[in-house]
Amino acid sequence: MSDHSTQFEASGGGLVLTNAILLYRNQAPRNLKPYGASSESGPAFASIHAVEHDGDGQPTIAAGVPLSRAHLRQWTEALGRTVVPEILPENILVAHPDMLAWWSPAQVRPAYFALSAPPAGLRALSARTTLPVPYPAHLFIATRSGLGVYALAANERPNAATPVLHSPVLNVFVNGRLCWGNIPKPKALSAASIPAYESAVFDSWSTHPNPGQELTVSCKGGLVRLWDDLAARRATRFPVSRLKPFGSRGGRQNRSQAKDAVAAKITVASLISMSARV
Repeated sequence: MSDHSTQFEASGGGLVLTNAILLYRNQAPRNLKPYGASSESGPAFASIHAVEHDGDGQPTIAAGVPLSRAHLRQWTEALGRTVVPEILPENILVAHPDMLAWWSPAQVRPAYFALSAPPAGLRALSARTTLPVPYPAHLFIATRSGLGVYALAANERPNAATPVLHSPVLNVFVNGRLCWGNIPKPKALSAASIPAYESAVFDSWSTHPNPGQELTVSCKGGLVRLWDDLAARRATRFPVSRLKPFGSRGGRQNRSQAKDAVAAKITVASLISMSARV
């Protein structure tokens, strides 16, 4: 058997082996990476142990206790202290090991349309095409589980109380989550990953509205015809008054529910709080 041991020696300012975390599962699924986990691996258990050293400095794993969330938080914080501090761009709202939130201003961008079933009468989007269209200001919330994409009414840096609107981007579900499809996902939640996240949103081909997405705008003809009109007119400003408040989807709710959603005014702060629990 190969020797995979690593020797840790105490030294001035150095690191000493003090604890060990042992992971247990009932079976080892095929094709599982040596240090990975899988939803297919069944129940799992973890314990944390002190490491004792004998007179020669050789380590021994002592009896342990079940690993708790408190243990994980403490070690996550300790490991995070080795992260090199960075100056954040002013468009970033939240920078956390498990979340990155930022906003982008309203602007005209190239848009990629390849509608799978274009409705009759379209002026600009009846065939596969790339055209400049205006986008409203957007809020992005990236977490380990995905990317939330939302529109903003004002073209300015949002604060905690800023209300959020449904994004008009066709690749976004009504719950605000991006439909990744075969788009490569950025691996890091860092400022350097923002261009890759935004490219996934704005530089992918739009083929159809996601279920219920046509109900997130208040205009005749729905979301596809709104984009067609903006592209045909070479518009330079997105009509944000056509976007419904996030959480309001018109025909999918009764009047009381719709009024409650508007009155609730889901804000940047509430979205960040909800995303932190996902």
